[in-house]
Amino acid sequence: MTGVEAFNSLPVRELQDRLIACCAAPEWGAALVAGRPYPDRVALSAAADAAAQSLSWAEVLKGLSAHPRIGERAAGDSREAQWSRREQAAAAPGDESTRAALVEANRAYEDRFGHVFLIFASGRSPEQILAAARQRLGNDETTERAIVADELRKIAGLRLERLLDELG
Repeated sequence: MTGVEAFNSLPVRELQDRLIACCAAPEWGAALVAGRPYPDRVALSAAADAAAQSLSWAEVLKGLSAHPRIGERAAGDSREAQWSRREQAAAAPGDESTRAALVEANRAYEDRFGHVFLIFASGRSPEQILAAARQRLGNDETTERAIVADELRKIAGLRLERLLDELG
């Protein structure tokens, strides 16, 4: 059975629980559940993107609630915590000066915008993440909200791919 076939056949409650690990905004998962069955990964991925793009700011904030600060390890043994640790593994600063700068950038970002700095960390170095945090501090609220929503969409998409791989 492929991952998409397994996705299509899971009981609603079980699928919703698994989708929360991909994106903590329940509305995103509900949209994917409602769209079943999907013929393939391409269709499911397109539905996931559309669902993420339709989230309100309040729903995006729900999605953010499950993300630790960049550079911090997610606690626990949940699927979401394991994925978060994996995504941030390369982003963990090795030297003390980068670590301190990232802590300061996180604090400044949270003071400015009122929520954690969210970035699609996979494949990015600590220096790239730090540079992005500093650059984004100059954004206005509207611009930053759009960026955060898009970063959440990318993370949810990556996690959905991982879920499909696990199911298949």
